[in-house]
Amino acid sequence: MSLSTGNPPPSGTPADRTTLAWTRTSFAFLANGALLMIRNLHGPIGLAGLIPAVLAGVVALGTYLIAFQRQRILQRHPIPTRITPHRPVYIIGIAVVVLIVVTTVAQLL
Repeated sequence: MSLSTGNPPPSGTPADRTTLAWTRTSFAFLANGALLMIRNLHGPIGLAGLIPAVLAGVVALGTYLIAFQRQRILQRHPIPTRITPHRPVYIIGIAVVVLIVVTTVAQLL
């Protein structure tokens, strides 16, 4: 089967695997935010307790949007020659570090 005919690619393609990986990552961030909120259910919730949970939700949404964009790029026929996601990977990496620092600081307060 030729990929240039406009037919959808078979399942298990790089687009499918990439989407699944990015989606799993976004769900992990979402679970992190949920766990942070659950931790703060007992007792007064201050701004310091909400910031990490909200940040985790924002990072989860951003990761999901990047996954959606990556899926669209990888489903193009023919696949673009330059598909390495340098900027999105750096953005998510920096967001992870920021989330770790903010969560640590919030837990110490």
